[in-house]
Formats: sequence, C-alpha cells, structure tokens
Amino acid sequence: MKVDGFKWRLVIAYDGTRYAGWQYQSSPPTIQRYVEKALMGATKLERKDLHLVGASRTDKGVHAWGQVAHFVTPFNYDRIESIHSALNGNLPEDIRVREISPAVPEFHARFSAQRKVYHYRIYNDTFMDPFQRHNAYHSAHKLNPAVMREAAKYFIGKHDFSAFVNASQKERVRDPVKDIFRFDVVQMGALLQLEVEGSGFLYRQVRNMVAMLLQIGREAVPPDIIPKILATRDRRELAKYSLLAPPQGLCLMTVKYNEEHLRLPSGSPNTSFGRHYTINSCKLPFY
Repeated sequence: MKVDGFKWRLVIAYDGTRYAGWQYQSSPPTIQRYVEKALMGATKLERKDLHLVGASRTDKGVHAWGQVAHFVTPFNYDRIESIHSALNGNLPEDIRVREISPAVPEFHARFSAQRKVYHYRIYNDTFMDPFQRHNAYHSAHKLNPAVMREAAKYFIGKHDFSAFVNASQKERVRDPVKDIFRFDVVQMGALLQLEVEGSGFLYRQVRNMVAMLLQIGREAVPPDIIPKILATRDRRELAKYSLLAPPQGLCLMTVKYNEEHLRLPSGSPNTSFGRHYTINSCKLPFY
C-alpha cells in the first residue's frame, strides 16, 4: 500500500518481559501500542495516520535490541533530535528508540528486510543467576556445546521448516522454505548464546530449533535427528522430541537491509542517535 508523506525509520530496543509481544493490542499491553502512543504525542497525529509497521512481530516475552519499524508523517522535519528525545521521554523505561532516520519511499520495515539475526541465551548452571532471569533460559541439565554445534550445522542452508513452525491464526500462509546463513553456539562461562541468522523465520521457528538443540545438548537424542525431522515437514514429528523453548531467552538483535533502502533521501535531516547532555559549570558549591 502506497502512503503519501515522509517516511521515517526507527531502530527500537525493548525488554519484552511485561509485554504481549510487538503487534498492536489495546489490552494486554504491547510494544507497538506504546510506540504509537509516544509517536502520537510527539507528532500530534492520529494512530491511523502514522501507519507504523514493525519488521518482526516478536512474541510475548521476547526481547529486541534491533527491532526496525517505519512510520509516516504529512510533514518533514529539519532536525530530528528533538522528536527522538520526545519519543524516549514518552516511552516506558523498558522501551527505547535507539535511532531515528529519514527513509526513502521504497523502504518498508517488514518487506524490505533481507536478513534477521536472533540470539537465544541459555544459563547452564545448577542455579539461575538472578540477574539473568529475565533474559536467559535456565537449564540445570548439563549441556554439551560440542554436540549442539554439530547439530546446529544441519539447520544451515535452504530448507522447508514446516516441522519447526507453530500454527498461528494471526499469520497468513507463508512460504515454509527459509535460508539459514549461520547458526553459532557461543560459550561464555555458564552462558550459552545461540546465534542464528536467516532470510526470515516462521512463527516460533527459532524457539523450536532451540528446543531441539537443548534436547541434543542434554544428549537425549543424537544430532542427526534434525535432518530426519526436517524431511518429514510435520510439526507432530518434532513434538515427539521437544517442547517449545521459553520466550525470555530470545532477542531480535539485527534486521538487515540492502544499502539502497538505507540511503537518506535528498535534502533530509541526518540520522539521530540521541544526544548527550553536558554541564558547562558546576552549580553545586564545594565544601
């Protein structure tokens, strides 16, 4: 759908713990609802006029460091640092706009995306680090990172991921064939970070792949079970071996686009990364 006006790109970070995902709902609260509310306050436009679209419809409890969204306005801005500051001032402290920049008319946060990168964090120790509890999954079972790395390689390449998708009434039927470019298992002490980059992902695909790797890491099943499950194209086959991994370990890190879609329009203001405040002189007396 073509929308007249000026288009703007946002890069958004959020802690998804207390939200019902990205997609707009009036209740319970969602990330999109709060971002639109902040935009309405900053631009004085109605929700229907903003046409806010996110790159990824992250699920309940899932986090993001690099969610991308776009919105439109009927007017241009000479500078965008002030609206950037206003947005973050109107948002809850667990949602922040990291960047705001002008976008070319052809840019679309969702349909222009070329690749997405997700991280899933697993805290693998006898007890959970309380400081990690909102952004990592706790596995008290000792995991074997070597066999998890071996298994993750089976996901790399172009495959039909029908066996690793959950049915969703919200999603239209989509192409189940996705291209996975890398799937790394990085060990950092008790923390295991699973990093996956792909052309796109089906509903809960990443969490289903992680769940299977957890079972393999526990040495409950061998790594070569993955191509066998993929070949069935049947979600019921995966259900024989693993359940869905919890949401709190998952974070959308980056959405990648072609450089042509990221260029700034002619005559537009520069990208805003926020601004630092400085104190020219100390107003408090020294004693």
